[in-house]
Amino acid sequence: MKKILLVCAAGMSTSLLVSRMKKHAEALNEEVDIIALPVSEAGTAASSADVVLLGPQVRYQKSQVEASAGDTPVQVIDMRDYGTMNGEAVLQKALQLMK
Repeated sequence: MKKILLVCAAGMSTSLLVSRMKKHAEALNEEVDIIALPVSEAGTAASSADVVLLGPQVRYQKSQVEASAGDTPVQVIDMRDYGTMNGEAVLQKALQLMK
């Protein structure tokens, strides 16, 4: 199972995005575990994820998350996709980063 970690300021704003990503994953028959955490808790979880996606509001902490993520890819979510809660586009980006 692929593990996707979403990181935002408090872990709350991404809950709708997580739901939409899971719904799209089900439609694609992709087995994924998607969790959202605040940036303050992302350090330990980042290294065990397959990909880490940062909310645009915490993009300034990308280097900090990368340092704790090891070889795990870390990417900032496109601001438009995040703002519109486009779970399909965000999931597709995450899956591309895992290849």
